[in-house]
Amino acid sequence: WFGDAITESEGGQYGRKIDLSFRWSMSWFIFSEVMFFGAFFSALWWARSHSVPALGSLENALLWPDFKAVWPSMAAGMTASPAGIVEPFATVGPFWLPTINTALLLTSGVTLTIAHHALVAGNRSKTIAFMWLTVLLGVVFLGVQGYEYYHLYTELNLKLSSGVYGSTFFMLTGFHGFHVFVGMLMLLFITLRLQKGHFSPDRHFGFEGAAWYWHFVDVVWLGLYILVYWL
Repeated sequence: WFGDAITESEGGQYGRKIDLSFRWSMSWFIFSEVMFFGAFFSALWWARSHSVPALGSLENALLWPDFKAVWPSMAAGMTASPAGIVEPFATVGPFWLPTINTALLLTSGVTLTIAHHALVAGNRSKTIAFMWLTVLLGVVFLGVQGYEYYHLYTELNLKLSSGVYGSTFFMLTGFHGFHVFVGMLMLLFITLRLQKGHFSPDRHFGFEGAAWYWHFVDVVWLGLYILVYWL
C-alpha cells in the first residue's frame, strides 16, 4: 500500500481531498499516541498522588512502620529499599545524561524545521543535509539512553522490578525510546526519498507527517524530563 501511495502521489494523482484525508489520518494517529502516553503519565500521577500517600496512612503504618510517603522514596543518587520489599536501588536525577538527551532532541527539532523550510524554498541539498543531521541526532539519543540504562542497571541497581518507581520509570522512558526509534526510521525513509528526488515545495505531506510525529516525540520527552527526572 505504501508503495502504491508513493507512486500515485509522485505521479500527481492525489487531489486536495486525498491530501486532506492523509492529514486527518496522521492527526488521529498522533492523537491516539497522546492518549497512549496520557495513560502512562496518569499512572505516574496516581502512584505519586494517591498510592504512595495511602501506603503512608495510619492504617498501613502497622504493616510498614518504616515507610515514608514521599516520591521518590529516596533522593536522587541515594540507595535504599522502600519498606524493605525490593532490592536496594538508587534513583536517578536529571544530570547529566537526561539533560544531554534533552538537548539532542530539541536540537533535532530545530534541524528538522530547517530542513522543512529548505524544502519549501526548493533547496533540496540543504534539506537532505539537515535531514541526515536529524537522523544522526536521533541515533545519538538512543545511544545515550542505552548507556543510561546500562548505568542504571549495573551501578544504581535500578530495574523494572524496583517497585513502582522503577516500573513507571522504565515504562515511560522505554516506550518513548521505542517511539524515537520508530520516528528515526520514518525520517530515514523520508531522507532516502528526498535523495531519489521525491517531494516538491508544494507537495510533500509525507515529509510533514514524519515531522509532526517527530515533534510529538520531542514534546513527550520534555514531559518526561520534567515529571520523571526533576519532580
